[in-house]
Amino acid sequence: MAELNWLSIQDAHAQLKSRQISSLELTQACLKQIDAVEGRVQSFLTLTPEIALAQAADADKLLAAGQGGPLTGVPVQIKDVMSTKGVPTTCASRMLENYVPVYNATAVERLMSQGAVMLGKGNMDEFAMGSSCENSAFHPTMNPWDLERVPGGSSGGAAASVAAGETIFSLGSDTGGSVRQPAALCGVVGLKPTYGLVSRYGLIAFASSLDQIGPVTRTVADSAVVLNAIAGHDPKDSTSLPQEPKDYTARLGQDIKGLRLGVPEEYFVDGMEPGIRKAVEQAVSDLEGLGASVRPVSLPTTKYALACYYIIAPSECSANLARYDGVKYGYSYQDTDDLWEAMEKTREYGFGPEVTRRVMLGTYALSSGYYDAYYLKAQQARTLIKQDFDRVFQDVDALVTPTSPVTAFKLGEMTGDPVQMYLIDVCTLPVNIAGLPGLSVPCGFSDGLPVGMQLIGPHFSEELLLRIGHAYESANQWVAARAKI
Repeated sequence: MAELNWLSIQDAHAQLKSRQISSLELTQACLKQIDAVEGRVQSFLTLTPEIALAQAADADKLLAAGQGGPLTGVPVQIKDVMSTKGVPTTCASRMLENYVPVYNATAVERLMSQGAVMLGKGNMDEFAMGSSCENSAFHPTMNPWDLERVPGGSSGGAAASVAAGETIFSLGSDTGGSVRQPAALCGVVGLKPTYGLVSRYGLIAFASSLDQIGPVTRTVADSAVVLNAIAGHDPKDSTSLPQEPKDYTARLGQDIKGLRLGVPEEYFVDGMEPGIRKAVEQAVSDLEGLGASVRPVSLPTTKYALACYYIIAPSECSANLARYDGVKYGYSYQDTDDLWEAMEKTREYGFGPEVTRRVMLGTYALSSGYYDAYYLKAQQARTLIKQDFDRVFQDVDALVTPTSPVTAFKLGEMTGDPVQMYLIDVCTLPVNIAGLPGLSVPCGFSDGLPVGMQLIGPHFSEELLLRIGHAYESANQWVAARAKI
């Protein structure tokens, strides 16, 4: 039973369905691993063992009756930015420290309706703003491959919990790379779906035109299974697209002979660690060996993506976070008789430094006299970036890039330099700006730390990206690598 917590979703489902194991045993194995390593990894903000064991018992009844789907009885960690009915949802912020939602986010509801087992809520950068999971108001999360290093962010808890064997899979959110980058740094798989493919209802907003929910898993096939469960139209979300449901596992196992893959030169940025360049170049060579044709391509407006993102995202965050004023819910400063001072102090003490920084950036960019110079220009640049992708996808089927220009860095190493921290997302940001899908797959190691390869495709090409990622994964041994936590 000691190894059950390391199963993939597909292996766990096969053993659950054949009754080789029970969901109760699988859940207890994960809880046992949490007891053993959570004190060092700190990937959770809230643990829900009672809920998990009750859900596991219900799942076992379904399975015993020959019912249930591929996620029935399978443990999951939910990033603490998604509403969970009756369970605290803090966004890793003092502002929402005591907030308990009365409803589930649609993506969470879809997992629960399939019989998934919720182990708890995952740590994150506050309000999903950060690239290292050090901006949590409560505690940082450590990388299971090296406990002195960060797991990436903002879905650091999601990636670390899977890499540490604490859960079978997790659900994160990705605004500028927040699923893919920590997946790369922790040696697991992270998928950011096409914008609008997965409902954002119940996802507490950071930047509404960029946010998207996605899975963090051990294998590419597992990401396809989770996407099957959470994708689909939701009338509660005005940005949800009316896509017909697909089976994203259907083309896994097909070869990739004849596929045209582009390698954009702009993603091999100055300052990239040599070990990452080497690992990704080897991965490209491996894909070529599997029958794909590889060619260099250019995305010239990519160089504007970072500046574009850090105007649009803070502007939207400034508008979204204006609702936290201490009047209706959340933290409220009470030691004054003055309403305006109460609001000011609520925001001063409720928000951490990174959130405050981004709110101020966004408020400035949206202010009178600067809107046209900054926000409007950023939206125009966004259009050019999207057009660049559209042009390239006329010549190639998908793109192959590094996920991150660096491997996991030491805790505290970059907290004093926000610009350096922002630069870490240079390879992932353009995907969110253009609303495209992106998949990060482990592709090797640099100085003993995991490296991720990113696959980018046109809108709604998840099936293709998963097929390419699965073919690559099947031809390599990286999926078997395990952090010695």
